[in-house]
Amino acid sequence: MSTVQTYRDLGFIDIDADCLAQARQRMAERTGKADHEAWPSEPVDFGMRAWPRADAFAPCPHRLGLYAVLPDAAWVARMARAGVPTVQLRFKSEDPQAIDREVRAAVQAVHGTQALLFINDHWQAAIEAGAYGVHLGQEDLDTADLAAIRAAGLRLGLSTHGYAEMLIADRYSPSYIAMGAVFPTTLKRMRTAPQGTERLHRYAQLLRDYPTVAIGGIDASTLSEVLASGVGSVAVVRALVGAENPERTAAELQAAISAPR
Repeated sequence: MSTVQTYRDLGFIDIDADCLAQARQRMAERTGKADHEAWPSEPVDFGMRAWPRADAFAPCPHRLGLYAVLPDAAWVARMARAGVPTVQLRFKSEDPQAIDREVRAAVQAVHGTQALLFINDHWQAAIEAGAYGVHLGQEDLDTADLAAIRAAGLRLGLSTHGYAEMLIADRYSPSYIAMGAVFPTTLKRMRTAPQGTERLHRYAQLLRDYPTVAIGGIDASTLSEVLASGVGSVAVVRALVGAENPERTAAELQAAISAPR
């Protein structure tokens, strides 16, 4: 049985199985032994460059804590005032003027708080409004002006859904890498199956040089097993927006994330 097929049988999609097979081959060549039980986890075996990097985006804290993904500026203001350390505006609109207004309002909303604000997708508006950072999906990498984002000093977060996308993200040396979806979620249509916490642990090992963010279906009932993976930050959506008391829920989640482990 081929190495690629071995990883396919473990449920990895073809492109991720191929990444793992190549990494295991490089690991065998580097160590001088073919250990079929060992899992590739060294960045060098995946062809990742060493750090520090001259082309890296501006850094952010290695542990971003509770990371709230929020639908509008009003929610950004509410969670920033509640002490959530990292917030993302995920505002959906086709109206450029509405986007500009909402992004500016979100940037204004975090003034006077300790919250770090990332803007999902709308990188031009984020630059103009002076946001802390931008979060992009893989599909945005071909269209976003990454050089402009870097030149403006904004931090860059990138979404990934497996090994192949993590290696693509790594080429750009972003400020952090998000990994998901960890659990099933109905908030958006996912191109890949839920990754689960075992894979999340593997991903966190490989990306240990990056701030990492776990996302997708996470709430209080699953938080401890997500944190056990070694990931540096946990993003939540419905766990806060749908909570009966979002401020209290935010405080409880942040306390759990900040606890020694």
